[in-house]
Order: sequence, then structure tokens, then C-alpha cells
Amino acid sequence: MATSYAEQMPGVAVVTDSTSSLDPARAARADISIIPLQVVIDDISRPESEVRPREVAGALREGRHVSTSRPTPEVMENTYTELAAAGYEAIVSVHLSSKISGTCHAAQVAAELVDIPISVVDSMTLAMAVGFAALTGAEVARAGAAPDDVVSTVRRRAAASTTYFYVDSLEYLRRGGRIGTAAAMLGSALAVKPLLTVADGEIRPQERVRTESKALIRLEELSLAALDRAAKADDLVDVAVHHLDNPDGARRLVDRLSGRAQAADMVISEVSAVLGVHVGPGTLGIVVSPRV
Repeated sequence: MATSYAEQMPGVAVVTDSTSSLDPARAARADISIIPLQVVIDDISRPESEVRPREVAGALREGRHVSTSRPTPEVMENTYTELAAAGYEAIVSVHLSSKISGTCHAAQVAAELVDIPISVVDSMTLAMAVGFAALTGAEVARAGAAPDDVVSTVRRRAAASTTYFYVDSLEYLRRGGRIGTAAAMLGSALAVKPLLTVADGEIRPQERVRTESKALIRLEELSLAALDRAAKADDLVDVAVHHLDNPDGARRLVDRLSGRAQAADMVISEVSAVLGVHVGPGTLGIVVSPRV
């Protein structure tokens, strides 16, 4: 009688990076390893895991020099080597879009240095859209799925996610070169409140709204529409509400959504410190992630 992959092999390890915004305790329970990116404040570089998002918000408001950098291949190699030594026989490494960060490239370089099969997945998205995909990948991996099946599961869920976010200013995205086609909005950026989305792995403009209050109303409307689409497909859906030093705005959005739509899991959290560097204080965003 044929045996399952789980019966033949110790299992598949799932790795992601810190921009997934996964709570470390939740990641640990799911057996997901998190590789930190770096935050640089006044030329001092620290792993993202050691930097609070509010520290980033404060540094940005003070006009200090703040930047980010990807993990080195050596750091990623160390994580992969530790997982191989722990008995895993394959690794699926899930990261934010390669059009936003060089993290996927660093993972691919590291994968060539380790004697274990490693599949690097470019999620083509960011924040908890990556986190939810990694959680689902870890779930099927624990159930005994083969590496290719874990990869396809991760890709499918990441692709099904919808992300919208409001930023108080495009200036931080412009500085970091992360706005892509949103550059077309810069001419009138100071006069509008931009709503952005992630499409084809890039941060792109969704709409331009004249006031903050109208932008937040529109963010709620877009979020409810995404939830409705998922509900019509009979999928369970998870939601993450992200912010950078805007807890009141995040709570208001959660309250409005909770009263009008059902989510299997509702996460409210600050964006990772690295993402915070690029979106700036006051950011409010949402990830709608069907469990496809």
C-alpha cells in the first residue's frame, strides 16, 4: 500500500520574513521561522525584531534618517541550515514581493548554499497577506503535504488576498522607491489622501480622496466589498487591520467591519517596522484573505 509523504519524510519547514507582520508567538505555534529584515536609524542597523514600529514612527516624525535593508544571504543560510539540522527534509520560504524588496533574491542565493531542497516563493504581496499564506502553508505541511503542494497552497492563498491601505503622505514611499506606478499621483499628493493597493506585486494607486475622513470611509467600503466577494465564493476569510501609530483608526475600522461582515479571524496589529519606514505614521490598511 502506498504511503503518504508524511510517513516517508520528517516534513516541510515553512519560513517567512518579518514584514509578514506575523505575531512571533503565533508563528512559533505554527512552526514558522521568521527571518528579520533590518531597520537603520541614524546609521545604526538593527534586526526588525528589535525595533518597535512606534520607534520608527517617532524617528520619521523627528526627521531622522531612517531606512531599511534586506536580510543577507548568510543570515538566511543560517536559518535554513538550522532547519536542516533539526531534521526537516525540505523548506518552503515565503517572502514579500520581489518588486518591493530584494529579500526573495537573498533567499534564492542562500538556497544554493544549503544541502536541502528549498522552494523560494515570491508572494507578490506584503504584510499579513504573506502572513496568512505562510500560516496556511504551515498547516498543510504539518498535515503531511509534499513541498510542491505546500508551495501551490501558499501561492494560491497569497494571490487570493486583497490589500488596501491609506497613507497620510506618499513622501515616505517616494523616498524608498516603493511606489512604482503610484508616482503618477505625486503631482497632487499634498492635496489628496491616497488610497493604495497591491497589484501584480507592486504598490499602486487605488483612488485619490480629498480628505482623511472621506479616505477612511472609502477604505471601509472597499474592505466590505472585498469581504462580500469572498463570502459569495463560500470561502472562510481572515482579515488583518494594520496601522502605524494609528490604533484609534484601526479600532474604528475593526468595529465597523465587525458589525457588517463575518471574518473567521480578525487580526489587528501595527505593520512591521520595515513596512512602517516606507508607509509612514498614520497609515491604516486592511488585508482580506480568503482561505482558498
